[in-house]
Amino acid sequence: MEHSRGQSAPRSIFRRTSPEDALAATHDPHRQLRRTLTPWDLAVMGVAVAVGAGIFSVGATAAANYAGPAVIVSFVVAAIVCGLAIMCYAEFASSLPIAGSAYTFSYATMGEGVAWVIGWDLILEMLLAAAVIAKFWGVYVGDALGLFGLHVPMSFHVGGVSVEWGPVLVVAIFTTLLAIGTRLSTRVNAVFTALKVGITLFVVVAGFAYVKAANYHPFVPPSQPSTAGTSALHQSLFGWLLGWAPATYGAAGILSGAALVFFAFIGFDVVATTAEETKDPQRTMPRGMLGGLGVVTVLYILVSVVVTGMVPYTELAKSASPSLTTAFVLVGATWAGKVISVGIVLGLTSVVMVLLLGLTRIVFAMSRDGLLPRGLSRTSPRFGTPARLQVGAGVVVALIAGLSQVHLLEEMINIGTLSAFVLVSFGVPVLRKLRPDLPRGFRVPWSPVLPWISGVACLWLMLNLTTLTWLRFAVWLAVGAVVYATYSYRHSRLGRGEVVQAREEDSLL
Repeated sequence: MEHSRGQSAPRSIFRRTSPEDALAATHDPHRQLRRTLTPWDLAVMGVAVAVGAGIFSVGATAAANYAGPAVIVSFVVAAIVCGLAIMCYAEFASSLPIAGSAYTFSYATMGEGVAWVIGWDLILEMLLAAAVIAKFWGVYVGDALGLFGLHVPMSFHVGGVSVEWGPVLVVAIFTTLLAIGTRLSTRVNAVFTALKVGITLFVVVAGFAYVKAANYHPFVPPSQPSTAGTSALHQSLFGWLLGWAPATYGAAGILSGAALVFFAFIGFDVVATTAEETKDPQRTMPRGMLGGLGVVTVLYILVSVVVTGMVPYTELAKSASPSLTTAFVLVGATWAGKVISVGIVLGLTSVVMVLLLGLTRIVFAMSRDGLLPRGLSRTSPRFGTPARLQVGAGVVVALIAGLSQVHLLEEMINIGTLSAFVLVSFGVPVLRKLRPDLPRGFRVPWSPVLPWISGVACLWLMLNLTTLTWLRFAVWLAVGAVVYATYSYRHSRLGRGEVVQAREEDSLL
């Protein structure tokens, strides 16, 4: 039942906010974002965050170690799963055009406890992703300078501590741009995105000249024992639970490859965090997100076709870090290394910006609801952005990227993204049942079947991540549970009776 404002709400982690109250929160003049983004901005943002260094390496790595030429199928599988999840995001975003993405959607369907978990997961995903990409940006800038004969030290010492200046520089620049205004940032982002897509297409066209049909045979290499060892920590959780011996290639390799290359598609949930800053979100969000996914899928498949056609996958497997550059070197086209290095630096530049944006919008939404300190959600009267939060998030990301070996936690990004996809997918049928009257600018076809398939498929990809990743994920969730129990549960605006609860909350118990 509903509760009047000012009264304490039932002490339950299943308490839900109503869509109307969630939308009303966006009208707070001190915590309000400006609607400036178009479908083009969202599509460019999706391409920007998905096309980075990974487009030149992740397909080659998956081909070398998991799927062989069938990595093309791995990308198709990952793209289908991502596409189903994005349709679910699009329905939610067109119904609840509010900052927060999966966190906000879960709050309105599955309750505060689940919303906290998914918000905590998204913070993990975007914080680590921003730090990892910033770290790689510094590494690739050093490599690119070296290829052009410029040998610049990439770190300096402060009080005996080694600091990498590359990650700190790129985070500082985009933190400043995002604090000044989202629209300005997206314009800069569009320039970088156009340049890196152009370089990618140039490299693909050049690579086709070296493709040999014989390299695609066998398309699905026969399964064989893994050479990575038998440690349970480095097996997929699913394989370990079933007692399967570690193996590569074959059908299982295609699925493991899909779990790996799914990294290429993370970031589209970041686009959903900008729903509150989008013009006409009921139409803009679906068009922008699905359009961006289509472009990204085509680009990744083209690169995979080239890299597996240029050289046998067995040759790629001999490299410690297989990439498209590896393939060009093996066919004698060493000139490509310089072009690709420039493309990587441009690619990573825009990825950092979008991830910094997504991170702050998740924290902003959770703060506005009281689950994190409310002061974090105040927006600048001048710029219309959460400028102080943006600067604070930038400092944290820069410190992590500049001082730590954060790239060792790369798979944590995947599991954080997939967990959000699972809950959003299952949340679509829930919201349709609870609020069939809610206006929807986009509807997932064949619901609830497609949302269920999406949720199960994302869960399957999660199970194909390593046991070690799951253990680290469990630790992160345990830390989140402590934060929720000691702070968020008591300070929640919904729990304090400052907003109206959704009807029929007991139906989820």
